Amino acid sequence: MELDVKQLAMAVKTIAEEKNLPEEVVQEVVEQALAAAYRRDFGDREQEVRVTMNINNGEVDAYISKEVVEKVGDERFEISLKDAGVMKKNAAIGDLIEIHEKVENFGRVAAQTAKQVILQRLREAEREIIMAEYEDKIGTVINGIVARVEGRIVRVDLGKAQGIMPMSEQIQGERYYPGQRLKVFLKDVERGFRGPQLVVSRGNTQFVEWLFRGEVPEMENGAVEIKGIAREAGVRTKLAVASTVPGVDPVGTFVGGHGTRVNAVMGEIGEQEKIDIIVWAEDPTTYITNALSPTKVAKVELKENKAKVIVPEDQLSIAIGKSGQNVRLASKLTGFEIDIAAEQEKAVEVEAVVKTTESPKTPKLKRKEQLESSLLDAIEEHGQ
Repeated sequence: MELDVKQLAMAVKTIAEEKNLPEEVVQEVVEQALAAAYRRDFGDREQEVRVTMNINNGEVDAYISKEVVEKVGDERFEISLKDAGVMKKNAAIGDLIEIHEKVENFGRVAAQTAKQVILQRLREAEREIIMAEYEDKIGTVINGIVARVEGRIVRVDLGKAQGIMPMSEQIQGERYYPGQRLKVFLKDVERGFRGPQLVVSRGNTQFVEWLFRGEVPEMENGAVEIKGIAREAGVRTKLAVASTVPGVDPVGTFVGGHGTRVNAVMGEIGEQEKIDIIVWAEDPTTYITNALSPTKVAKVELKENKAKVIVPEDQLSIAIGKSGQNVRLASKLTGFEIDIAAEQEKAVEVEAVVKTTESPKTPKLKRKEQLESSLLDAIEEHGQ
């Protein structure tokens, strides 16, 4: 089976369209493959060969580099000064001369070599283009379509490439199915043996931040900003926000009129995930108090990176939250290890201290015999 170079030249446009690659990239790949095929069929593997292909008329030209020498020792790599002078005036010893050859076709072995090189180089070209295109999008939200679900991994079609969403990057309780359209956060592009691997996420904190960026235009001009996010995807998110402009309510800005902005974000991540938006504060006590919202806090005691928070007894369960969720997220948000205690517990402790420090002058109760004797005396006196 021979390789028809004219047919290959005509196929460049088709290959470019199928692989979604620039035509010049495919042409360069094919020319490199034809150079390898030429060395196998007509020359030597060590020879320096350059091949050009005209994709309009299918003509292929090969150029073999040879060094100009005084006495030729190996015709595959060298050319005499006399012969070089015919092709290039003023040729000198040590110059490299390119000898032109027309190529019509290649033999079976060379054709197989060309095919292997083309496939390999096309894969490499695809990888480099994907890397270049998606590396610029790392840290942004992009649209995708679920291609398939493989156990705990969801494969998402992103257009020119496919991303994977591991279990750890998914929203807890969210169901995925082929054809489903969704937004994903491009977390990383990893170089792998089989090409670039795009890792996407819906469960990380940056995903929520980018969704708010799309709903809160005031973030663009810096009027309001997100100072911190703590999230348990699919369950609850705490968002600390601040304003850089006097008179601007940061919480109201993120919530939006009638809750339109926060509801739009919840509509994307799922209504089951609650979002608490609180005011960031530089003062740790205030920040911790805000972070435990909607809990009413009585007192905060700080010691290094630990905080003991005293709350009314009826607020204890709210402060802790279901399965410790509220206090856990508040800790993540503020960076303090938070311990919750009820006011009632403190009152009981105070009462115990009072009892143990009663005055020693307090009269002791009389024994039973003394009481009975006194009672009998009183009766006798009354009878008289």
